[in-house]
Amino acid sequence: MSKNTKTVLLLLAAVLLITLVPLFALRGAEFGGSDDAGSQMVEEIHGEYEPWFTPVLETALNGELPGEMESLFFCVQTGIGVGIIAFLMGRLVERKKWMKE
Repeated sequence: MSKNTKTVLLLLAAVLLITLVPLFALRGAEFGGSDDAGSQMVEEIHGEYEPWFTPVLETALNGELPGEMESLFFCVQTGIGVGIIAFLMGRLVERKKWMKE
């Protein structure tokens, strides 16, 4: 066996271990997000918490947004932010090229 083949097989075995060990080691574990932890702390400190306002889209739709819509809005916001950052970085690189000329 060549050195490259051994390296590839070793890396594949490492990937399998990294993906499969947590499945069995963390069986039955509960994972909560920071939103849940924060709301639980607020309830412990202040009892029943009443928000100051309701989100604009929830009032417009007469209820909470479905999870797919929240994910869509998050992805659109991320895309817009990345687009702006990439545009600005491109402008900075081009400015350096123009300054050299």
